[in-house]
Amino acid sequence: MTESAESQHWAPERLTALLTGAVAEAMRAVGGHVGGVYLRSSTPGLLRLAVLSGLPGPLFRPWWRMHVDRPFPVADAHRLGVEIQLADPIETMRRYPQLAAGLPFRFGSVYVPVVGASTAYGVLSVVRPATADASSAPLDRDRLTEAAQALGAALLELEADGPAVVWDGEPLSVPPPDDVCAPEQTGGGAADLLPEGVFTLDRLGRFSYVNPRAALLLGRPRAELLGQSLWHAVPWLEQPAYEDQLRGALLSRDPVHFQVRRPPAPGAGPGAGERYGDRLSLSAYPGPDGLTFTAVPVGREAEATTAASHPGAAGAVSDPPFGPLTAPAALADVPASAAAPTNGTDSLYPPVILALALSEAVTARQVSAVVMQELLPAFGGRRLAIYLLQDRHLYLAWESGFPKGFLDPFDGVALDVRLPGVETLTSGRPLFFESMQQLAAAYPGIALDAEQGARAFLPLIASGRPVGSCILGFDRPRGFSPQERTVLTALAGLVAQALERAQRYDTEAALARGLQAALLPHRLPVHPQVETAGRYLPGTQGMDVGGDWYDVVEAGDGLALVIGDVQGHGVQAAATMGQLRSAVRAFALGGHPPEEVMSGTNRLLIDLDPGQFASCCYIRLDPLTGAARAARAGHPQPLLRRPDGRTEVLDLPGGVVLGVAPDAVYPVVDLHLEPGAVLALYTDGLVERPGTDIDEGIERLRAALARAATPTRRTGPSLGGTADLLIEEARQATDRPDDIALLLTTRRATR
Repeated sequence: MTESAESQHWAPERLTALLTGAVAEAMRAVGGHVGGVYLRSSTPGLLRLAVLSGLPGPLFRPWWRMHVDRPFPVADAHRLGVEIQLADPIETMRRYPQLAAGLPFRFGSVYVPVVGASTAYGVLSVVRPATADASSAPLDRDRLTEAAQALGAALLELEADGPAVVWDGEPLSVPPPDDVCAPEQTGGGAADLLPEGVFTLDRLGRFSYVNPRAALLLGRPRAELLGQSLWHAVPWLEQPAYEDQLRGALLSRDPVHFQVRRPPAPGAGPGAGERYGDRLSLSAYPGPDGLTFTAVPVGREAEATTAASHPGAAGAVSDPPFGPLTAPAALADVPASAAAPTNGTDSLYPPVILALALSEAVTARQVSAVVMQELLPAFGGRRLAIYLLQDRHLYLAWESGFPKGFLDPFDGVALDVRLPGVETLTSGRPLFFESMQQLAAAYPGIALDAEQGARAFLPLIASGRPVGSCILGFDRPRGFSPQERTVLTALAGLVAQALERAQRYDTEAALARGLQAALLPHRLPVHPQVETAGRYLPGTQGMDVGGDWYDVVEAGDGLALVIGDVQGHGVQAAATMGQLRSAVRAFALGGHPPEEVMSGTNRLLIDLDPGQFASCCYIRLDPLTGAARAARAGHPQPLLRRPDGRTEVLDLPGGVVLGVAPDAVYPVVDLHLEPGAVLALYTDGLVERPGTDIDEGIERLRAALARAATPTRRTGPSLGGTADLLIEEARQATDRPDDIALLLTTRRATR
C-alpha cells in the first residue's frame, strides 16, 4: 500500500476491507476455493498481489508480482480490459503455457479487470475446480462482473478522498468466507489414538490439529505447532519440491503423496540418521477447510497397521524423534503414477530451466537443439522429431534418434492425413501411448520405428495459433502420470512460443538485412585528394543487424565524414538509421557547419520520437588544406595515425547522444589531417567486449592501426587492406553481440 502518511486522507483499513469483501463476493459467484486481487503499484507496468484468500501466501511468492506485458491471464485481463476464463488445465496450457508450466495442477480460473471510470486498478482472480468447459462451471457472470465493477467504483471514490490507490507491499493472506469454506475441524478424540501421525492445516497454512504421533514425528510439542504456520513451525519443510506438492493439493484438491527428508535429531551423534531413519512419507488430502495429512515412518507401514488393529500395542511403534515417515498401508491401492513420476525421478523437470534456455534461442534450429538437450533427457526420452506447419502441411524441421530415413515419408504430410503427429495439432490435445502396441492399435497400419517403447505426441500451439507438432520417443514402455502429462503439454506450449518467435525472427531479420543493405552506401565518393574505405559487419547474435552506419558526403568544396550508431537492433533501428543518414546528408549538402548538423539532427530525432537515441561523429574536411572541423554526440573518440606512425586517440569534447535533450549543444574542434595520415571513425561494436572495459578495446584498436602500416615499410597496405586488418578479428568471432561500422580516411600527397 502507499505509505505517504502526510497526504493520506483515507485509512488503510478502508482499502483492505474493500479488497477482502470483493474477493469474498467473487469466490461466491464462481464457486471458487481461492481468490485474490491484484492492484497496480507505484512502479509503472507492475501489478502486485494485494489480497490472497484461501491459500498460504508464502507458497505463491513467485506470483506476488506481475508485469502487465507478461503472457499471463492476470496481465492480459488488466492490459486488455477483458474477462478471461480458463475451464481446465488443457485450456490453460493452450493459452498460457507459462502459467501451466509453473502450476501444473488440475484447476480452473477466472480473471476480471477492476476498472473505475477510465482507471484500470487491477484484476480480481478466482481459482475453482476444473470443469469440462467454462459453461458447465457454477459461474454467475453478472454477479462476478458486479463485484469487479463495485470494487472499481469504490476505489475511484477512495482516490477522491486521498492519494492514488496503489499497492507496494506484500499480500494480505485472509481466510475464505464462511459460506465458501466449511468450519475448521479441530480433530481430537479417536485421531489422538492413531499410531500414524495425523495433522491438519487450514487454508492459510496454519496447524489446526496435531495428534501426539504427528507432534513426535515433526519434533515439536503440540502447543508449539497449533496456530503456527507450517513454515514457521517446521522450517525444514520449506523447500521448493515440498511446496510444489502442497500447491498441487491446495489448487486441484487432489490427494498428493510424497517423501520428505528431515534433519537429524538434536544432539544425535554420527550415524543417528542411519539408525533412526531420516525420511518421512506424507499424504495430503484436501478438504473445504484445508489439508489433512497422514505421516508414517518409512518402512513402518506394517507396524502401523498392526498397532491400529491392537490399540494396546501403540507404544510398540514409538519412534525416536526425527524417525522416518512412509505412506500408510491404507494408501497401497493408490496408483503409482499418482505418487511419483513414472520415470523414476524424485521430482518433475523444472520448467524454468527450459524456459531460460529457450529465451536465448533465436532460430528454429536453436530451439530444437534446446529441446533435445534440456527437455528430452529430463523425462528419459531418446528420440525427438519437430514438425512445423506451412501451407497446411507439416514439414520435418528437426529429428534425432530415429532410424535413418524412417521419417522421410512423413515429411510434408497434409493436415487431412490420419497420423498422430497430425491429429495432435488439429485437435489441440496431446496423445500419449504407453507402448508401441498401444500406438499400433490406435492407428492400424502405421509404420513403427521400434517394437518396444512409448511415444508422446504434443501439439505446438502458440497464442491459439498452430505452429507444428513434437514427437518424444522412449526406448521402453512407460506410463505418463497426470502431472507429467500436464507438464509436458505446458512445456510444448513454451516450445511453440519459442518456435513462433524464431519464425518471426527469421522474417524480420531478412527484412532488416535487406533494409540495412539498401540504406548503407553502395560506394563512397572518389576524390583526387582523399581516399576513404568503409566496412560494415552485422552482429552474430540477436537480430543480426542494427543501426550502425557510415557515410561520405561531397558538399561544396569539402567532404563530410560521418559515423553513427542507433541504439537497438532490427527493423526499427535500421529504419531510424536511414532517417538519420538522410537528415545528416541534407544538412551537409546545405552547407551547415558541424554544430548545426548535429543540433538539427538531434531535434529531428526527438520530433520523430521513435523511442531510440543515437550516437554520431561528424567531421567536415577540406581536401586541399587538410583542415577539419569535428563535432561529436556521445560517440567513441576517433583515432588518428600520423604519417610517422604515431597513433593517438583524439580528445574531442562532445555533447550528449542524439534524441535525448532538445537544447543540447555540440562543441566543435578544429583538426588537421596531414597527407599520409589516417583518420579512423568506428562504432562501439568494434571495441567493446563482454567483461572488459571499452578503453581496453580502444587501445587494442589504436595499436592495430599503428601496426597496419609503419614508416619503415616502403609501401604499406592499401586503405581498404588496413580496414580489413582492423576488423579481421571481429569478422572471425561467432559470438559478436553488436554490429560494427568502420570508416577510414587519408589524404594523398599533392604533386
